[in-house]
Amino acid sequence: MLHLLRSGRRVAPAVRQWQRTLAIRFDRGEESTELSMFRDSVRKFVDKEIAPNVNAWDEAGDYPTSLQTKAAEIGLHGIGLPEEYGGVEGSDARWHVVLLEEMCRPGCLGVVESLLVHAIALPPLIAAQDRGDGELTALRERVIPPVMRGEKRASLAVTEPSGGSDVANLRTRAVLDGDHYVINGEKTLITGGTRADFISLAVRTGGE
Repeated sequence: MLHLLRSGRRVAPAVRQWQRTLAIRFDRGEESTELSMFRDSVRKFVDKEIAPNVNAWDEAGDYPTSLQTKAAEIGLHGIGLPEEYGGVEGSDARWHVVLLEEMCRPGCLGVVESLLVHAIALPPLIAAQDRGDGELTALRERVIPPVMRGEKRASLAVTEPSGGSDVANLRTRAVLDGDHYVINGEKTLITGGTRADFISLAVRTGGE
């Protein structure tokens, strides 16, 4: 379940306060022409594709796959990711602020989190150390392109019932068994996890 936040009376004031806090820290007068154009494209996307459908998606507990592909088409999936993997060149933290400001206007935080969760799911795969056997390259080619095109969903699984997101005390273990790993443990509160095609899973492979 996405647990979308509607733009009703109980939610909207908190969202507006959050937006005002961001505005204090981010001077729109400093936006470049390119960044302003990006803001405009995100706003049009949100007004057309997201805002009119928030209540229906809330009831359904999900949004259509087509939203993923439409977001990818205007470059939303590439914000903050390396250009060589389909990311948008020069999209630093300022681009993230613009993206979140515009995406959160309807109060649909669940949609925002689920739609953009790949931004935390893909970096571990991108940053992984290549052992030179070609396996990592093959995995990247299998996972990253379809996610960036909006055809597949990726999530990050870190949180555990026993210790939240404390990565220093992970209990989920991965034990090498021949040519594969056997996973033993529990994960919870994984954004988009129930509908993810790929999951970056945080596990312990060494000692305690």
